[in-house]
Amino acid sequence: MKRALAMALAMILCLGLLAGCGGQDSGNGGGSQQPNTDTTQAEDSGPKQVDKLSVYFVPSREPSEIVTATEPLKQLLKDEMLKEGYDIGEVEITVGTTYEAVGEALVAGTADVGLIPGGTYVLYDDGCDVILTATRDGLSKDFDDPKDWNDGTPTEASEKQAVSYRALLIAGPSEKGQALVAKVNAGEELTWDELNSANWSVMGSSSPAGYIYPALWLQDRYSKGITDLASAVQSDSYASAFARLASGQVDVLVTYADARRDYAERWNTEFGREGSIWEETGLIGVTAPIYNDTVSVSKTSPKMDADMVAALQNAFINIGNTPEGKEVIAIYSHNGYQKAQSSDYDNERAAQKLIQELTAAN
Repeated sequence: MKRALAMALAMILCLGLLAGCGGQDSGNGGGSQQPNTDTTQAEDSGPKQVDKLSVYFVPSREPSEIVTATEPLKQLLKDEMLKEGYDIGEVEITVGTTYEAVGEALVAGTADVGLIPGGTYVLYDDGCDVILTATRDGLSKDFDDPKDWNDGTPTEASEKQAVSYRALLIAGPSEKGQALVAKVNAGEELTWDELNSANWSVMGSSSPAGYIYPALWLQDRYSKGITDLASAVQSDSYASAFARLASGQVDVLVTYADARRDYAERWNTEFGREGSIWEETGLIGVTAPIYNDTVSVSKTSPKMDADMVAALQNAFINIGNTPEGKEVIAIYSHNGYQKAQSSDYDNERAAQKLIQELTAAN
């Protein structure tokens, strides 16, 4: 039923927006896996041999950046899995073309492991199980009111670890963008007509910060969704979204908090702006907290059984506790991992259900 609904959504969103496929609640991570036929016991007391472990990443950053940053993960994961009793011949890292492509790879068993947002996980949980939730450094700014973020100073990391984050609606240096920020800073409510007259950049429809929660923000305040916006283009990465914002091609983008930290330098170099990103952009909206990204595993991969899941959980947790590991996973602003269960993402399921209802209504 959910996959049929998702196929229908794909037709509805064909004008520049990608649709995801759905799944039902899968229970706790590591459940209902197929028998492990791709691993063999070298000898009774030796490690299990696994020819290849396929790890997929979503393209929230430029794929070349992700590939370069995660190269050390191959050996780190092999080393940690060996401690857990698995001798991995090769760790293959792939960056999916879209968030949805990674979800589909997990469902198909092409990917054994996927580092995916909660929104992508719940759309594909008929074919994958969540086993870990990422922890992130908290931020010095975490306000409900967008104007409280707009003091012109950088958002900094805090020492407090967080298991959730927010989505931000950020307006850029264009005339329209600055007019929206000025009104928010004056304590005035934006109207739908004002928002609808702006050019927006969004991400794929399964991206929590880049689509789902901003759509809910619009629904809560204006009884409208992203599909109601007169001009909303899908960017293939947040880097391209910020490039569009800097050039004035779009007036507003939606992203995770606070993505400006990741693009502050490029704002002035690659994107050619003179002022700082903190001076030239401003928040016009802040969403409710979003539960962090997942490490999920394929239900259809023959490698995945309860023992393999437990080994992967320990391996990723241990990697996140080392300086070398933290450097690798920092590409996604992850600081570490903790064990997760399906019910952690029930709020995300409710968000997805509402998005599907809103989309179907349009």
